[in-house]
Amino acid sequence: MSKIMKRTVFDFPASLRITFSGPMVYQARTAHNVRAPRIKYPLWYLQRERAKDDQQLTGDNRSFIKEAVHDKFGMPAVIHGISTYDVRSPLREDSVECTNVEWNPKFQRTGLIARKLGNYPMWLNNGKSVLTTLLQVIDNHVIKYIPPEEFNPPRKPYSCPNHKKHLGCLLVGAESADPQYFTKQYCGLFYREGMMPKKYLGRFMISPEAALQPGTPLLASHFQPGDFIDIRGKTIDRGFQGVMKRHGFHGMPATHGVTKSHRRGGNVGHGGEKGRIFPGTKMPGHMGNRYRLHKGAEILRINHKYNVIWVKGVASPGETNSIVYLYDTILPLRKYKTPPPFPTSKVEDDDQLIDSYKEDVYKFTDQTITFEEDK
Repeated sequence: MSKIMKRTVFDFPASLRITFSGPMVYQARTAHNVRAPRIKYPLWYLQRERAKDDQQLTGDNRSFIKEAVHDKFGMPAVIHGISTYDVRSPLREDSVECTNVEWNPKFQRTGLIARKLGNYPMWLNNGKSVLTTLLQVIDNHVIKYIPPEEFNPPRKPYSCPNHKKHLGCLLVGAESADPQYFTKQYCGLFYREGMMPKKYLGRFMISPEAALQPGTPLLASHFQPGDFIDIRGKTIDRGFQGVMKRHGFHGMPATHGVTKSHRRGGNVGHGGEKGRIFPGTKMPGHMGNRYRLHKGAEILRINHKYNVIWVKGVASPGETNSIVYLYDTILPLRKYKTPPPFPTSKVEDDDQLIDSYKEDVYKFTDQTITFEEDK
């Protein structure tokens, strides 16, 4: 029986090389913790804002520029409670109704860009009070769709470079703004679709069957009460913090010989052969300002007039007025059991439906106290 031998591959001269008989297993030693250097952002992530200078424009020139912008993109308007512009993209017409593909649980829909408004209490029909987080969808429109064969992200995982070749990329913008305050290259992303420049952009990986034409509006009715969503946002920047606040350490006793070490982390090293600090040890450092994902948040109420979503709980990342991204949940036990609006909801008038609640949530329009006449 031949003996399998392991050896490390080195570059020896030919005179010093030793030949072994039998099958060989070559072992090439490389560093596994070396990461690739940071690379540039995607091509659509250009310099957004320009330097705000006076440009020595007269009052007549400023009024002429405003008229030209309004003639091309529409007049300023308040839509769903957001100060925006009355945008009518030429590609918006019949962009949702023309899709005749039926929903499949394997399909992946687009997400939304929302603003976190704060916390608000809600009540259930049994009288229990629950805290919720208010998220307002701010003027979302589809900007561009990149099919899977053309989507080439600048950064790919090492283990599986072709991990999502079956998904396309949908570029969504939120909150229209005056094009005078953006660079010419940034505005070029929106001019071909006849859209106003957006303050915020987001990429969503979707199935080709869920693709939408540029200019399609995305509303809060994209989700329904009772659905579960994932919320991605940047946590509050706490700055440099100690181990008690950053990692929840208990701290040391107040007495029994403890001197000036009440809030310190204690021992972090080892003795003997392991006399070093291991990577990943919990120590003081910068806290917050990182993107985190809150999975499986339940929707209790949706206001279609102002595009506001009530999400159960107060664990959504981000501070007040911060931007968050909403997705269909990836938790297997909380995915859709019934078909959702696919690929997205249709535009409805504000008078048709104002509020929609989950079944066990108390509606403020219902009576709370009833009186019965004495018999």
